[in-house]
Amino acid sequence: MIGHRDDGAGAGGAGAVLEIACDESGSDGENLTGGNTDVFAHAGVRVPVAAAADTVREIRGRIRSPATEYKATHLLREKHRSVLEWLLAPGGPMHGRAHVHLTEKAFFVVDRVVALLLEDPVAAVVLFRAGREEFGAEEWARFLRAANDLLRVRGGEPESSVATFFAAVDGLCGAHAGTPAARVLGRLPSRRERAEAYRAGLPGGPSVRIPVLNPLLPAIVSTAAYWSAGGRRPVRLVHDRQNLLTPERLAWIEETARRDGIALEEVRLVVAREDPRVQLADFLAGIARKAASDELNGRGDPALAVLLRPYVDRASVWGDPRSAAVLGLRAAGLGADASR
Repeated sequence: MIGHRDDGAGAGGAGAVLEIACDESGSDGENLTGGNTDVFAHAGVRVPVAAAADTVREIRGRIRSPATEYKATHLLREKHRSVLEWLLAPGGPMHGRAHVHLTEKAFFVVDRVVALLLEDPVAAVVLFRAGREEFGAEEWARFLRAANDLLRVRGGEPESSVATFFAAVDGLCGAHAGTPAARVLGRLPSRRERAEAYRAGLPGGPSVRIPVLNPLLPAIVSTAAYWSAGGRRPVRLVHDRQNLLTPERLAWIEETARRDGIALEEVRLVVAREDPRVQLADFLAGIARKAASDELNGRGDPALAVLLRPYVDRASVWGDPRSAAVLGLRAAGLGADASR
């Protein structure tokens, strides 16, 4: 939705609107199990336009790449480590002025399919934590793909995706009877009508329908919630323009935020290369996504994790407790911060 331009960071007096520049990294649409990334990151930056432009110029001056557009990959190269550390370190240009929300894609798929069929978040955590170990990597991956296909808006025929999903459920229940994960799956067949009704309702307007499986929309709401501080501060999000953010979906984001008590004034779309604040958000999202993915897969960078911890949303959508503890966020199902 298009609003008036505000070049400041919204740091005025009481009632002033905070303008937060946003971008994402790791988007594969609704293909969460067969895409290029296993983590999605959405960053918000509260920096005035002039200061953001100075920071981008400083990065370019330090890196000295001939590239016309800089990305997080430039900063993540070992030869530019000092620039990365300068950008994120305490006292740096973004410290205390930026925030990143992370989504572990595999957990998001499990959470969404269990929410659809059982409306039981505890069951989702049990299934996710136990599933890979009890079923084995290959069978677990097959189940995740079937769940992804069941939920995605632009999937195949409704009947085939439902049948494939429940065939996978039946096979795992039979092969792993009595295990905690299989006990959760054993509750799903009685809810098959819900799956069929969901699939039957998909045709006839996928460009307008809100995809339950795309992490971008809830991440934008979460970003607004963080900066709104429980609805006490009105915020405006300035977001990189992309096809998914149709007027109907922007309206859904704004309505959802307001219903949840978040003081989101609007979401305004811009061209990223024309707004240095969005470029900084792009840097942070890309850095955080790569670091979180590496940590999730057991090849994390401890020093980078320490630098990122002040930026990471502890309420990110994350299921793996080990990497959550390192990154300083709260894994699903834990009553306290995993870092404690």
